[in-house]
Amino acid sequence: MRSEEVTQTLTAMVESKIPTFLWGPPGIGKSSIVKQIAQNLEMEFIDLRLSLMDPTDLKGIPFYDKESHTALWAPPAFLPKGKKGILFLDELNSAPPAVQASAYQLILDREVGEYKLPDGWSIVAAGNRESDRGVVYKMPAPLANRFVHLEMDVYVDDWKRWAFSAGIDERIIAYIGYKNEALFTFDPTQNVKSFATPRSWEFVNDILQSGINEKLLLESIGGAIGKEAAIGFLAFSKVMHRLPDIEAILQGNEAEYPKEVDVLYALSAGLSAAVISDASIEKIDNVLNYSLELQSEFAVMLVQDIQRGGITMEASTLFEKWVQKFAYLLE
Repeated sequence: MRSEEVTQTLTAMVESKIPTFLWGPPGIGKSSIVKQIAQNLEMEFIDLRLSLMDPTDLKGIPFYDKESHTALWAPPAFLPKGKKGILFLDELNSAPPAVQASAYQLILDREVGEYKLPDGWSIVAAGNRESDRGVVYKMPAPLANRFVHLEMDVYVDDWKRWAFSAGIDERIIAYIGYKNEALFTFDPTQNVKSFATPRSWEFVNDILQSGINEKLLLESIGGAIGKEAAIGFLAFSKVMHRLPDIEAILQGNEAEYPKEVDVLYALSAGLSAAVISDASIEKIDNVLNYSLELQSEFAVMLVQDIQRGGITMEASTLFEKWVQKFAYLLE
C-alpha cells in the first residue's frame, strides 16, 4: 500500500479501535505515519518498544493486598491513562516470544493484570518483515490473528510530496526525481551497514544543513546512504551551478532553457521548491509561462511537483493555456 492509502486505512482502524499491524522494510516512515495520525486526530501518542521489556513488565509488579488477602498487580506507569490516544507497539515482532505472549491479552482484551486500557485508546503495532533480515521473531499465529495486517511500500511520488512539505534540500529531491531507484536501496541479501531509505535521506538533508566541511561530505553522506549512492548524489549535485537563473524566472525575466536531462531535473526541483515556499500568483504565472517552452515531460513534472507541495494553480491566468498545451500528457 502507498503511504496515503496506509494513512487513510489506518485512520479508520484507529477510530474504530481495531488493532492493526503495519508491516514494511526499515526506514520507510512507518512510525512517523502513526504519530502523524495521532496528531491529526488530536490524540495522545505513546510509543512502547516491547523488544526492550521483560515478560512481566506489561503485567506490572505483584503486591499483597491486606484487605482482600490476595496478590494484586501494580500496573506500570508507562501504560495509557488519558482519555484517548494511540498505544503504538513499535518493533513488536523484534520482542522475544515470551514478551509477545504477554501482549496477547492487552491487544485482544484491552486489559492485562489489574490494568484496563481506557476506552478512547487504540492499539497499533509495526515491525519489519522476516525477509528484511532484521532482528525479528516469527510472530505466533495466536498473536498474528489479533491484528488486521497492512503492508506499506515505498513510492517516489509519495516521498516527493512529503519532501517538499518538509523542506528537504532541493538537491536531494532533484536527485531522487532523476534516479528513482536511489530512494530505497535496501537489499536484505547484502550485509552492509549503510543503505538508502527515506529515513537515511533525511539524515543526508541534516548533514547538508550542518555546514560540515565539503571535504568530509563524501564520508559523512556515505555513512548514511552508502558510498556508491553518496558518490552518485554528490556528482549530480555539481550540476546545480549549470542551472539558469531561478530568481530571474520567478521574476518573469528572460532565462536560458537547458537541454541536459540532469540539469532539467535539478531545475524542476529548484523551481518547485521556490514556488512552494512563496506561492504568489505572480511567481506561479511566471513559472508557468517559462515552462511553456520547456521540454514537455519536464514542464509536466514541474507543475505536478508544485501541486504535490499543496499549491493550486487554478487562480493563475496562464494555467488554462498550460493545460491546453500539455493535455495530451495529462490523460
